[in-house]
Amino acid sequence: MSGLHFAAVNAEGVVADLDLLPAAYRVLLKLRAHSEPGGRIEIDQITLAQMLNLSRAAVNAALRDLDLAQLVKKQRPGDYQLNPMLAAYLSPEDAIAAVKAMPKGQRLNSPGFVEHYRKAVTAYQDQLAEKRRRREDAKRRQNLKAVS
Repeated sequence: MSGLHFAAVNAEGVVADLDLLPAAYRVLLKLRAHSEPGGRIEIDQITLAQMLNLSRAAVNAALRDLDLAQLVKKQRPGDYQLNPMLAAYLSPEDAIAAVKAMPKGQRLNSPGFVEHYRKAVTAYQDQLAEKRRRREDAKRRQNLKAVS
């Protein structure tokens, strides 16, 4: 990315309030540095992990955290999109138009943005715990059948 680019807002304060995983901040900064005007990034997780000297699992967890925070969305493998309020644009007019086109609930300055992230993390953790319980229950039932 070369030349002068514009961002819609100074979002670092809100992003800091999210209390993301430490690796998520590094991944976010690297993605922003490699994004096209408008916020599209083409990069695979292995390359990202190598660039940051992180494990692929750490990058995967960071990307999941960024997704839960509505900061980065995976379009398809190796293709990501920054939240329009974090992306850089070729002109201030492009930046303003991108933000105006966003649903208000996805804007970094919407009331409850940080709380929405915290609820999304809790729901995700609850979902993982439920999957673990189901696996353990299935394993117990299987063990009981084997003993009978």
